[in-house]
Amino acid sequence: MNAYDLPTSLTIGEGDYPIRYGWRGVLDILAACADPELDEQGKAFCMLAILFPNWREIPSEKLPEACEKACAFIDCGQKDDGKPKPKMIDWEQDASIIIPEINKVAGREVRLDPDLHWWTFFGWFMGIGDGLLASVLHVRQKKAKGKKLEKWEQDFYNANKAIVDMKAPETEEVRREKE
Repeated sequence: MNAYDLPTSLTIGEGDYPIRYGWRGVLDILAACADPELDEQGKAFCMLAILFPNWREIPSEKLPEACEKACAFIDCGQKDDGKPKPKMIDWEQDASIIIPEINKVAGREVRLDPDLHWWTFFGWFMGIGDGLLASVLHVRQKKAKGKKLEKWEQDFYNANKAIVDMKAPETEEVRREKE
């Protein structure tokens, strides 16, 4: 994948398969991958079914390659260093603080464009500077590393625990118990 192009299809084996490249679809994939009810196979199925409108046309022996290419697309072609990292962001939980920050960077309301390419959306996300999201992530990182919070950070945390603390994903069983 070339960082200067916005892919609208992925080559798998000898075939070229169109993808749903919009940001909302990718966020649906990320939500499915965070679902504690799904095993790895279920997560892979969701990813393929959401990303590839014609996923059934992909030969079964090419599905592992399709998963790899899908992950590379979602990662915007960036390579991971392979080191495990604590989860710092939850696209669903943090949506109410992510979207205004992206709107600020984009200079427009991104929710009005559901077909906005994921790479453009993610590029704007990466361009977010100082603001509420940056403060939340800063405190999350320090807490994840077990570092002592400075006074202003502790004050911020105490005033914003509901948005700073990562919520554990709810299972169907927990949802039923709450009902």
